[in-house]
Amino acid sequence: MSGWKYFSEDELKCSHSGKCLMDPGFMITLEAIRVKCDFPFTITSAYRDPTHPIEARKAKPGTHASGRAVDIAVRGDKAIKLIKIAFEFGITGIGVQQKGGGRFIHLDDLSIEDGFARPNIWSY
Repeated sequence: MSGWKYFSEDELKCSHSGKCLMDPGFMITLEAIRVKCDFPFTITSAYRDPTHPIEARKAKPGTHASGRAVDIAVRGDKAIKLIKIAFEFGITGIGVQQKGGGRFIHLDDLSIEDGFARPNIWSY
């Protein structure tokens, strides 16, 4: 049991290892964003163990391996609303994939001290 109102451990766990090591502080922020957005979030990627094939190809583990990042399937007006609200809650990393069939918004709260160029916004 995750203890989160809007998210299950099953949707947040690593698809490779089955581990769910989401950061509690990040999850509090994510739940607050969800409440203010007032629409359901479909999480397409959350925690990724460093052994996950996507992470293992990287020179150093990425944001998802920190437990402080998620990808949310969203498009159109809801994507814009999500981004606006994410900024209000101090989200520092926003990735935008809004073309084709797999549209999503990436959110993380990492910093320069964590080894990431932040604040930052990018497209896939």
